[in-house]
Amino acid sequence: QVQLVESGGGLVQSGESLRLSCAASGGTIWNYAMGWFRQAPGKEREFVATINWKGGSTGYSDSVKGRFTISRDNAKNTVYLQMNNLKPEDTAVYYCARRSDSSSASVFLYEYNYWGQGTQVTVAS
Repeated sequence: QVQLVESGGGLVQSGESLRLSCAASGGTIWNYAMGWFRQAPGKEREFVATINWKGGSTGYSDSVKGRFTISRDNAKNTVYLQMNNLKPEDTAVYYCARRSDSSSASVFLYEYNYWGQGTQVTVAS
């Protein structure tokens, strides 16, 4: 069973950048769509970004479009989330996830069956 481990979170100032990584082990990501989601305290988990298996199709939430970029390196079994111009409202635990049975990108949380443990991103104003 695939295991996902996120890294790269931390505390930054508003306007700064972070790059999150999601490394898979015990299984492959190469023919599955991947996604990034986030959950702020007291809020539901929400969609951030998604990418199809080849990396040719991506999608973003309106709140991060133009600032965040999702990418993947199937040879390294890793997905990335480059986050630029971070804002305090981006503060959350960020999770990566893999779809269980599809290579198509998806914005829907329920279509992802494998999840990492999350990495904390805190943006100070």
